[in-house]
Amino acid sequence: MSTTPTTMNPPPDTLETGPSTRRRRRRPAGASTWSAAFRRNWQLYSLAILPLLFFAVFRYAPMIGNVIAFRKFEPGGSVLGEEWVGLRYVKLFLNDPTFWNVFTNTAILGGLTLLFCFPLPIVLALLLNEIRNRGLKRFLQSVSYLPHFLSIVVVAGIVMQTLSIDGPVNQIVRAFGDDPVAFMQKPEWFRTIYISSEIWQTVGWGTILYLAALTTIDEQLYEAARIDGAGRWRQIWHVTLPGIRPTAVTLLILNIGTFMAVGFEKVLLLYNPLTYPTADVISTYLYRMGVESSNFSYAAAIGLFEAIIGLTLILSANLISRRAVGTSLW
Repeated sequence: MSTTPTTMNPPPDTLETGPSTRRRRRRPAGASTWSAAFRRNWQLYSLAILPLLFFAVFRYAPMIGNVIAFRKFEPGGSVLGEEWVGLRYVKLFLNDPTFWNVFTNTAILGGLTLLFCFPLPIVLALLLNEIRNRGLKRFLQSVSYLPHFLSIVVVAGIVMQTLSIDGPVNQIVRAFGDDPVAFMQKPEWFRTIYISSEIWQTVGWGTILYLAALTTIDEQLYEAARIDGAGRWRQIWHVTLPGIRPTAVTLLILNIGTFMAVGFEKVLLLYNPLTYPTADVISTYLYRMGVESSNFSYAAAIGLFEAIIGLTLILSANLISRRAVGTSLW
């Protein structure tokens, strides 16, 4: 019985490629995919050059200047300081009672801003989402968005004119037979004024992302909830809020990361020496120490301390959110 030899085809990666008998090697799939995508969409990738340069020049390169927090810096001298002093400036501000008063003010204002300015856009978005009249809905959206486009200088001017001795608020106070109140000169009123103006200026604009998130919720979920007998409040609690939870958690993490970075411009425009006990925050304190007093190394040490706290907060919030909710930035 004769047998015919069977010819086996060699695997693709060992095929001979001609007289040179070189074997073709497989390229790594990741490298091939990335290079092919870059060649195909290089015009789109080129659009990222300017943003990357912007961040490199104005965000990352200035970080080198943090070294003067540990070096003695004198105006007109070396950009990176004259001599190494170690933790001298860190010990100075840690033992400075003024700094801890400023730190407390920053924590309180940041906490109040987070407490009021984070949930209110969600509430406003839910209310706007319930309006069925498109004309009325667009009008209310426009009215609530408008303060965001005003300059902070304009907003501060409106606040000061409204609360001045001869302003509308004190005219109402006089109409009820009381004496006018110097709101802008009383430390106990500053936090109320700041938070109120922040709500008026930012809440409307903050609803945009939540309204966009609401449009992605499947209408069949609401229909199924209605079939199960759920009322409007039940639908909001079991369908709407879970639908916007990833967006809300992401924004909460970002807001916690900027917890200590209370608005410098608005505080600087609204406060005065009489309201320093409750109005002075880390950013304005840095401005006075660094720019006005030319104590740049001391200001750099405080700024670095603030940045470390912000980084710790955002990393902690992201970790807690990923473990508790399943949603995080990374």
